[in-house]
Amino acid sequence: MKALITGATSGIGEAIAVNLHELGYELVITGRREERLAKLVDRLEGHRVSSHTLDVTDDVAISEVVAAAGEVDVLVNNAGGALGLASAQEAQLSDWLTMIATNITGLTVLTHALLPQMVRRGSGIIINLGSVAGEFPYPGGNVYGATKAYVRQFSLNLKADLAGTGVRVTDIEPGMVGDTEFSLVRFNHDADRAASVYDNMTALKPADIADLVRYIVTLPSHVNINTVSLMPVDQGFGPFNVARQS
Repeated sequence: MKALITGATSGIGEAIAVNLHELGYELVITGRREERLAKLVDRLEGHRVSSHTLDVTDDVAISEVVAAAGEVDVLVNNAGGALGLASAQEAQLSDWLTMIATNITGLTVLTHALLPQMVRRGSGIIINLGSVAGEFPYPGGNVYGATKAYVRQFSLNLKADLAGTGVRVTDIEPGMVGDTEFSLVRFNHDADRAASVYDNMTALKPADIADLVRYIVTLPSHVNINTVSLMPVDQGFGPFNVARQS
């Protein structure tokens, strides 16, 4: 069995790679940082693992990775992220377009490239990493939340089209996950601001998401988990945002 994982250079992607490797999967790990990929290959002792530097916004690079990977049983679309937390009217358009290119277009192109072989074989699992932000809006979430809403609906519509093909699709929607670079990237590598997001609370860990992936891929082939939404116990839902006139 072979799994292709995007964004495997840190956090959730790295944890998923380690977990699936423990299950005996051959891995194709991808990410933008070659040195991080090399460290993960070393961690896995180079056994049943190949690495490819990949920016998922590069269609040509995706085609090359897919060609090199060959038959893939599990696709984990993990690459993605958020940029900024500014209100829509103050946000940088370049940040919006980068999130769309990574969270939506890259995921879509890679899925489209691998889907035919899965349908032809009559088996395969596509796991997309969404977010609770795709269902629950919050100030500053604007385009990031919109991209994750796409991931949610794309996953559900894939499942609708793939009924009877043997191909399974799951959208995993985590809430706050610590020990990742998510907030560091969101806040332009402001380490103090990124760390403050998780002050005085216990966030989910990358291993929690990896354990969930492990559960999904070990289910009987007739079982499809459509959507999984999970949060840390310390996270909840806020009140409506009401602008009151003075």
